Amino acid sequence: MKIAVAGASGRMGRMLIEAIVADPDAQLAGALDLPGAPGIGSDAAAFLGKPAGVPIESELSKGLASARFLIDFTRPEGTLQHLDYCAAHGIKMIIGTTGFDDAGKAAIASAAQKTAIVFAPNMSIGVNVTMKLLELAAKSFSHGYDIEIIEAHHRHKVDAPSGTALKMGEVIAEALGRDLKDVGVFAREGVTGERDPSSIGFATIRGGDIVGDHTVLFAGIGERIEITHKSSSRVTYAHGSLRAARFLQAKDSGLYDMQDVLGLR
Repeated sequence: MKIAVAGASGRMGRMLIEAIVADPDAQLAGALDLPGAPGIGSDAAAFLGKPAGVPIESELSKGLASARFLIDFTRPEGTLQHLDYCAAHGIKMIIGTTGFDDAGKAAIASAAQKTAIVFAPNMSIGVNVTMKLLELAAKSFSHGYDIEIIEAHHRHKVDAPSGTALKMGEVIAEALGRDLKDVGVFAREGVTGERDPSSIGFATIRGGDIVGDHTVLFAGIGERIEITHKSSSRVTYAHGSLRAARFLQAKDSGLYDMQDVLGLR
């Protein structure tokens, strides 16, 4: 698999590069970063002490010239630029970027008519198995249980709640026959009144170097159930991304997520 990495100089980009270099089925075929980034022109794998002969480029035509896949964990505005190029050139995408608005999500769906895309707010295999557990739990706790989602991430994360937390809320709401846009509660302050039993609450924590913690609380009378996933390393996102790339090998077009990749539909 000839794979390029967007945001190659960042923490996640480097984790992806390390995983690709270590995978016997994968080849680092390109690396992208913003114009003016300090890594531009340098070997993308130099930090590993094993140069790959792949320079970090800011021009898409150069960075993606040999790639058949692009793994992108950057920002929505950057991902959407990459999306247009990949759709036009038949490059398959694995998108882990979060924070898209409805227009951005629509653009991804449109591009998937031209190339194959796995789009998921969290590529962790464990998180996506957790999503399936949440679907089952929501159906079982549909009456008499209040649902709250608590997430924690590092101080540098720019969007809140996390894309993973929002996806958890969407999975739960769908299982209950609700729309998260109608029942999601994202802030509480002052005299809020009693809790609406149909609502799904969110709480956000930002601090230190927390990679990513998510807990869904089903609070009933006399008991509470907590389903938690904690990430201690970004390597789990990298391994999930490579699994997504393998899934896309047999696809020419279409929009998929990690539930498809893991066969959890």
